[in-house]
Amino acid sequence: MKKITTVSYLAVCVALASGAVQANGFNIGDTDVTFGGYVKLDAMYTDSSDGQIATGIGRDFYIPSLTPVGGADEGGTFDFHARQSRFFFKTNTKLENGKTLGGHIELDFMATAGGDERITNSYSPRLRQAFITYDGWLFGQTWTTFMDLNALPDTLDFIGNTDAMVFGRQAQIRYTSGNFQVAIENPETTVTPFGGGPRITTDDNATPDLVFKYGQKADWGTWSVSALVRQLAYESGAIDSTTSAFGVSATAKILLSNNNDIRITATTGSGVGRYIGLNTANGAVLDANNELEAIDSTAFAIAYKHNWNSQWRSSLVYSLLSVDNDVNLTGAGATKTTNSWTTNLIYQAAKKLMFGIEYKFANREIESGLDGDMNRIQFSAKYDF
Repeated sequence: MKKITTVSYLAVCVALASGAVQANGFNIGDTDVTFGGYVKLDAMYTDSSDGQIATGIGRDFYIPSLTPVGGADEGGTFDFHARQSRFFFKTNTKLENGKTLGGHIELDFMATAGGDERITNSYSPRLRQAFITYDGWLFGQTWTTFMDLNALPDTLDFIGNTDAMVFGRQAQIRYTSGNFQVAIENPETTVTPFGGGPRITTDDNATPDLVFKYGQKADWGTWSVSALVRQLAYESGAIDSTTSAFGVSATAKILLSNNNDIRITATTGSGVGRYIGLNTANGAVLDANNELEAIDSTAFAIAYKHNWNSQWRSSLVYSLLSVDNDVNLTGAGATKTTNSWTTNLIYQAAKKLMFGIEYKFANREIESGLDGDMNRIQFSAKYDF
């Protein structure tokens, strides 16, 4: 490791000395190296109607499945963190065959173990993305091809339309030809035990998830349609079961006057599970014979972004997830629906400096009919570099 660090340091020194320096990177031989990221502070006050969200990831950003249900109101909580801050490095290398080899590695500090809030708040970095690109191919970890980044709303919350958003990063092999993409991606099955209970993550899949996607960019905006085909599998002791699953997702970003826009996403399927709403619903449930049955779900979100002037803007977001549980299998404690409303006011003080305040209302209902609300006010300050 010391040798690698020394070589890298010397390479940077050579680049600086030779004048091969860019605004956000440098050049070494046939390779251009760029870097970027941002520093972001989030301060949040959260109040839940049916119990307090436990300290951890649900206090860092909105996770639909963690809205408390059926408990007692325990008052509000205040949280500060800078864990969403991130940085990345990109490389582009001109090869002897005339083609370009690209590389990307990106880290942040969300959803990791490490520090506590007593003294240092020293959280471990985590791998967000790490991939290479070559001649239309992508190899490595990045956003699932089933997801459309254009559908993400302009919010302070980490995702914004979380209930309905197809969201995930995972290792994959993807091929892109024009507007068409096809990928095989890392599989994983999440299962609800018969009668309900803690989630089972199986890691028993024998085939990768398969994704097809087609999208276009037009004068009026962008749109895409994606299809997901996957196997759900569980092997443990006397249990040895597989079933097929599928999903379809459609998104659009509609450009309006004054750089305003509307962003829409709609997804439905059987066994989509972890791909929607940060795994609010599992992909399948075990029946009385220890056989897997895929769980159906449907999600929809719409967001409107409005620019008040060149520095001030707002977004209004609605997001909904509906899960079609067989209560005889999942039990009455399974999540039936989650939905949320979000509105914000963002001040772009400079091109690379932003301040904002945001309000989110969320509701989760379980199959028994019990439900719970969450109200959150968030302030953020962000510096892009």
